[in-house]
Amino acid sequence: MNPDIIGWLASAILLATLVRQIRKQVEDGTGAGVSRWLFIGQSLASVGFIAYSVLLDNWVFIVTNSCILLTAIVGQWLRPRGTADAPGHSER
Repeated sequence: MNPDIIGWLASAILLATLVRQIRKQVEDGTGAGVSRWLFIGQSLASVGFIAYSVLLDNWVFIVTNSCILLTAIVGQWLRPRGTADAPGHSER
């Protein structure tokens, strides 16, 4: 069995869960408890993993990490404005 099949399957599962979370966040109309720092950290880590994956020429991780970066950006963009990073704190 080609190991890339396992990688692509794992990638599909991970991305499906991230897309589902964004969808739920949009449907609920709240991003309460979702920190802006999660977005920043996830984005920086994704960029690093994309660079690393390119250097290794590993297409499973190039595509997966690019899609994860895209979900972070979309999730942040769709995040309802005025929601707090933490309960009881206003967004700055």
